[in-house]
Amino acid sequence: MKKIFITLIFALLVTVASIWLWNYFTLQKEMNSVIEMEYRNSGIEVSVHYGSYLNTNKLVYNLTSISGSKSPSDVFRVLLQFAEKMKTSEFSTIELEHKGNLKFIIEGSYFKQLGNEYEFQNPVYTMRTFPSNLKNPDGTQAYGEWTGGLFGVLNEQLEDFNDFHKRWYIDDFNY
Repeated sequence: MKKIFITLIFALLVTVASIWLWNYFTLQKEMNSVIEMEYRNSGIEVSVHYGSYLNTNKLVYNLTSISGSKSPSDVFRVLLQFAEKMKTSEFSTIELEHKGNLKFIIEGSYFKQLGNEYEFQNPVYTMRTFPSNLKNPDGTQAYGEWTGGLFGVLNEQLEDFNDFHKRWYIDDFNY
């Protein structure tokens, strides 16, 4: 009986370690390379893994730490660079978390589009249009699409972009 118990514990530990290593080598290692590839990314820490560590249809992007010198543009650039690294992967949803708390959801097809367009798309265009592709944790649309005059639309889109960052992580620092 004792041998069976030890064997089961050993099998459980090997399974857990295998799952962790699989997530590390397929996702976290790529995230680490994004952080290390340019000096402007240092000071931003992100943990990535599959949904429940096993669901390959879901990517969890958990912003865990940001140094005080980093701007929302820095945080957004890291997200876009990771999307580029993962552009050959297929996800149905990406969950944006801050310190383990789900804040927003992105459709996998839009995340793939961000990765495919990173090299050539105007970053200001991406910043303006990104919020209208976000969903709240309950699945409702987080931000609408704006219509009207050019300057009015641009202003509202950039306000949505700033609000997105506030809701994702900045408000958590302002107790």
